[in-house]
Amino acid sequence: MSMNRMGRMFLPILLGGALLLPFGLRAQDNDKKPASDKKQDSIKKKNLGKLQKELDTPYKKWLQEEVPYIISDEERSAFLQLQTNEEREQFIEAFWQRRDPTPDTVENEFKEEHYRRIAYANERFASGVPGWRTDRGRIYIIWGAPDEIEDHPTGGLYNRPMSEGGGQTSTYAYADWRYRYMEGIGNNIIIEFVDPSGSGEYHITTDPGEKDALAKTPGAGLSLIEQMGLSDKTERFNRTDGSTAPRSLLNTGSDVNNTLSSDNEFNRLEQYMKIQQAPPVKFKDLEEVVSSRILRNQIAFDYHYDFLRVTSDTILVPITIQIQNKQMTFHAHEGIHSATVNVFMRISTLSGRVVQTFEDVVQRDFPDSLLEPSLKAFSIYQKAVPLRPGLYKLDMVIKDVNSGNVGVLNTALHVSEIPDDKLETSSLILADQLEPVASRDVGIGQFVIGSTKVRPKLNAEFQSNQPMGIYLQVYNLKTNEQTHKNDMSVDVKVSQGEKTIAHDVKTGVDLKQTGDQVTFQQLLSPNSFPPGKYKLEIQATDLLTKETVSRTADFTVTPPAVNDTAAKSATGR
Repeated sequence: MSMNRMGRMFLPILLGGALLLPFGLRAQDNDKKPASDKKQDSIKKKNLGKLQKELDTPYKKWLQEEVPYIISDEERSAFLQLQTNEEREQFIEAFWQRRDPTPDTVENEFKEEHYRRIAYANERFASGVPGWRTDRGRIYIIWGAPDEIEDHPTGGLYNRPMSEGGGQTSTYAYADWRYRYMEGIGNNIIIEFVDPSGSGEYHITTDPGEKDALAKTPGAGLSLIEQMGLSDKTERFNRTDGSTAPRSLLNTGSDVNNTLSSDNEFNRLEQYMKIQQAPPVKFKDLEEVVSSRILRNQIAFDYHYDFLRVTSDTILVPITIQIQNKQMTFHAHEGIHSATVNVFMRISTLSGRVVQTFEDVVQRDFPDSLLEPSLKAFSIYQKAVPLRPGLYKLDMVIKDVNSGNVGVLNTALHVSEIPDDKLETSSLILADQLEPVASRDVGIGQFVIGSTKVRPKLNAEFQSNQPMGIYLQVYNLKTNEQTHKNDMSVDVKVSQGEKTIAHDVKTGVDLKQTGDQVTFQQLLSPNSFPPGKYKLEIQATDLLTKETVSRTADFTVTPPAVNDTAAKSATGR
């Protein structure tokens, strides 16, 4: 497709990844800086480079390969200063939220379009390096598809416009991309890419003469003014405005540096720098995101997750949510007070691929007599998800149907591997319910692990008249080659400070489990413990291999509730 060349804007040349500035502008500007400033800049760049090298692989890839063209210098610097992977996960989440044109929907159109552009660039512009690394890939990722493309993949005969001296020559492969409008830059911007090496790797140029394949061939490809003997081809390379095109026939005076018709070299340099910069965040800045999140996060809730091995490469992750009943809005009808909460959970990988999505409803109903005590209790919900070991993003939203209030949580979910070659355990779960289920309900429903209902107590507070359930799975026990039985012990100790309050030891025989995996579950009555804070420590020992592994948990004992029956009903027990 041909394009009108009048008023076109060329952008500075990029050679070997370095910008060639007219009049040695970079050196001049740099010389104006005080030596102390130069030193500080150098130290800063060195420190940021060191931090970038120390990043974990997925975050380094995100920074260097996925968002290098759209992340601002300030964001890059802030990201490199983060200390933990959880902070980095939160930063990445906020990074995309800032650019989401429709923040009230699940989809983030900006993010989806960005990764589509990367995929397109890799497919269309690869040339010994991935397409996203090329100049065409970079411009496409930042600005999207041009409005018009004039493509000459094999070069060929070229009739110069008068602004380039007129006459006919032969060119290398080149392409002109025209954007009708670039925000912050202007209208009718034409970017020229040239492949003088024939390798397929085009680079941006501001020099319309660079595509001239006959520029250094004596007597060939002459411009009109050169054909008339009013100029010599050597004058093309004496220009100081960054161009090697012939002088225009429109200017036959002594000014051999006559600039390109659209603009002078300084403006072209400014334009070049602008098209390479990260695009502005159009929709909302980080402060607005944080403020919005605080305003929308009108319901507070607690959450907890545990890890239990299913196979060597699959971990069962029960995710538990707990909300105070007083945060729900109850509507009365015929003596029954009802509240409904919608629960949404989404688990995704670091690259944004959704692994699991869940939606559920939590319904609570209380008669008049139990409403008041119920408001002092909690409602609890759980979803168990099988996941492979790795780092995930966990998004949770709860919405009170009657009031419209919502609670939002975004956090990292790190699923650790449970190896099969050494003694290991599951999470240590403290539960306010620990009871067998009917055979028809084995492995089915909330809080059910195998044949046992294990309902976690998220705040680990137990009334002195309330049994505390202890649940732990032990993996990879060695079995005797003759008897095929394990030989193990489980040491259970409760302490307060340096003082041991209770101590008990169980063996595999006591637990009546003989395989390489054992489930330890026990109800501990804290009625002999005065109110206060305690520490539970469980140490499992394989007596055949002498391996040991231990898990600990803190818990608190409180006095009994005044109305225990109402409290139990309020929590659904």
